[in-house]
Amino acid sequence: MVSNPKPKVILLAEDDADDIYLITEAVDECGIEARIFMVENGEDLLDYLHHRNLYAEPAESPRPDLILLDLNMPLKDGREALAEIKADPDLHNIPVIILTTSRAQEDIDITYSLGASSFVSKPNSFKNLRELVCKLGSYWLETVKLPEQTDQSDGG
Repeated sequence: MVSNPKPKVILLAEDDADDIYLITEAVDECGIEARIFMVENGEDLLDYLHHRNLYAEPAESPRPDLILLDLNMPLKDGREALAEIKADPDLHNIPVIILTTSRAQEDIDITYSLGASSFVSKPNSFKNLRELVCKLGSYWLETVKLPEQTDQSDGG
């Protein structure tokens, strides 16, 4: 019997409203079958992942299959959040794609040393952003095989 897989979950950690809109539009135009959840800073990202505060209800904050992480966010930046995610044994295997305006070699080096799965600079046009998002979605959500996740709420 073939089971219908659960829709994939993308967690977008981004503080720029225009980028949020463009990225979600690109996901939609690519036909990526995923639910997108958004947080606007590193503290909310970690609250989401640990089901704290505004994200206490696991059904409202499902475990992401992929995190798209901006580096320059308020309260806790992407580098700090990435370090905490990768140091946590319950979270470290979630792929984290750095999606940022930065092209600095120092940022590339630091984020890979912290455990980023990929580092991608945001393109300058929507057409190029859409192409990038389509490639990321195809690779990370369809091509690669990721570890199975168990949901403690269902006894798994």
